[in-house]
Amino acid sequence: MNILFVTAEAAPFAKVGGLGDVVGAGSLPTALVGHGFDARVMMPFYGTISPSKFQIEHLFTFQFPRKNDLLSVEIYTTTIQSTVFYLLKCLPYFGAEKQVYSGWHIDMGRFVAFNQIAMAAIWELHVRQNWGANVVHANDWHTGLIPFFIKQSQQDPFWGGMRTVCTIHNMAYQGDNAGKWLYEEGIPARQHRLLHQIGAADKLLAIGIAYADYVTTVSPRHAVEIQFEPLGCGLSQLIRSRNPFVSGILNGIATNQLNPATDPYLLTNFDSTDFRQKRLNNKRHLQQLAGLPLRDEVMLIGIVSRIVWQKGFDFLIPALWEFMGMADAQLVILGTGELSYSDQFRYMQQAFPSKVRAEIRYDEGFAQKVYGGGDIFVMPSHYEPCGIGQMVAMRYGSLPLVRETGGLADTVSNYDNGDADHGTGFVFLADNPAAIVNTLRWAMYTYENNPTAWQRMQQRAMETNFSWENSAQQYITIFQSLFDR
Repeated sequence: MNILFVTAEAAPFAKVGGLGDVVGAGSLPTALVGHGFDARVMMPFYGTISPSKFQIEHLFTFQFPRKNDLLSVEIYTTTIQSTVFYLLKCLPYFGAEKQVYSGWHIDMGRFVAFNQIAMAAIWELHVRQNWGANVVHANDWHTGLIPFFIKQSQQDPFWGGMRTVCTIHNMAYQGDNAGKWLYEEGIPARQHRLLHQIGAADKLLAIGIAYADYVTTVSPRHAVEIQFEPLGCGLSQLIRSRNPFVSGILNGIATNQLNPATDPYLLTNFDSTDFRQKRLNNKRHLQQLAGLPLRDEVMLIGIVSRIVWQKGFDFLIPALWEFMGMADAQLVILGTGELSYSDQFRYMQQAFPSKVRAEIRYDEGFAQKVYGGGDIFVMPSHYEPCGIGQMVAMRYGSLPLVRETGGLADTVSNYDNGDADHGTGFVFLADNPAAIVNTLRWAMYTYENNPTAWQRMQQRAMETNFSWENSAQQYITIFQSLFDR
C-alpha cells in the first residue's frame, strides 16, 4: 500500500512544533516503511532548507494553471532513513522565504496554493513516475483542502480509488477565514450542511475533518476532549458527527535517536539497568553548566518548553515563585516564548541565584542535558494533544509532573504514594498554582524520603515503550479498514 503524507513541516527540513516530529524522518513514515508500506512525504521547499545538506535533487518541473495565474512548480526529492521526501518549490509562495510561517494574511494564500499544487504534484508523479498513493494523509489546517479536492474528484478512476486521512495535531489552529482566497482561486463551494450550520465552511481544518474518510488526533484522551467544548474549539459538533471514524493514536518518539545509552550530549550514558550508578554524573554536570551548587541531595526540577499560555505558564509561574521561596530545591528552565512569562523566570533567577537558572533560548544539546540530569520534569499544560517532552523525560529517567489532560494523561501514570508498584510520575488535575505547589511538595517528599520508590518509577518510566512501532500498527489498521467499507 502506498501512503503519501502531505504536511507543512517535516523533520529534519522544517520543524516548528510537534507536527514536524510526527511526519519527519525516523518517525511514523519510516515505521510504516519498516512494515512494507511505501510511505512518502510531500512538503513545501522552504527557502530555509539547504539542498546540499540533505542531498536534495531536482526531479521535474511542471506548469499548473489556476483561475488567475499560471504557476511553475518544481519538484525535488531526497531519501532519508528509507523515507522518500518530495519538496515543492513554487515562487512566490515557496522557495525564497526566511521562515516557515509568516502570518495569517500571508500564510493563508500560501497554503491554499500549496493544497492546489500538492494535488497537481500527486497527478504528475502518477503520470511521470508511475507512482500513486492509495492513501493521502493530510495534517492540520495547512493541508485541509486535500480531502475535499479528492472527494470532489471521485468520478475520475485515479482519484476515485484513493482514500484520505486527516490528522489534527492542534485543534486551536484552524486556518480561519479562508473564504476570500478560496473564492478568488475558484475553489468549489463546500456543499456540506453541518459546515455551514456551524459557520466553518471557510475553515481549512474543518473542511479536512468534514471530507476525510477518517479523522485522527494524536492521543486517545484528546480524541474524546475535542468532541466537547472548550477543547473542540468550536468544532466539537463536527467531530462528533464523524464518529465512528475518529480515533486518537498516541504519537511516538524516535527512540533510536532519543536514547540515553548513546546520546552524545550526555556526559555519562546510561540505561534502565545502570542508571542508579551512572545518571548522577549528568545531574552534577547540569548543575555545573547552570552555575548551581553541586548538591546531590536536592531535587532538581527541569523544564524544556515553549514558554506560552498553552503550556500552563500562567499558573506555573506563581506556583514556582511560592515553591522556590520555601523549598530547598533547584530549577533549570530552557525555552523561548512570550516575553511576559520569560521575564518572570529572569526575575526568579535574580531572586534565587543559588536555586534557579533561566536559559531563555533554544539549545538542543542543553535540552538533552536537562532531560538526562534533572530529577523531575514539569509540564502542566492547559491542554496537550499529545506532548513529546514528557515521553523524552521518562526515557531519560526524569519523572514527569504533569496536568491530567490529553496525551499527558495517556502517557504518565500517577505514583501510588507507596512502594511504587504503580506509577511513572506525578499527576494533578486542577489548573491553578496551589495544585502545582502541592504536587511539587509531594514529589519532593518522595524524592527525599523514599528513594527506592523513586528509582522504581524511574526504571518503569525508562522502560515504557514510546516507539513509533506502536503508532504505526494502529495506523496500519486504519489504512486497511478504509478499503474494507
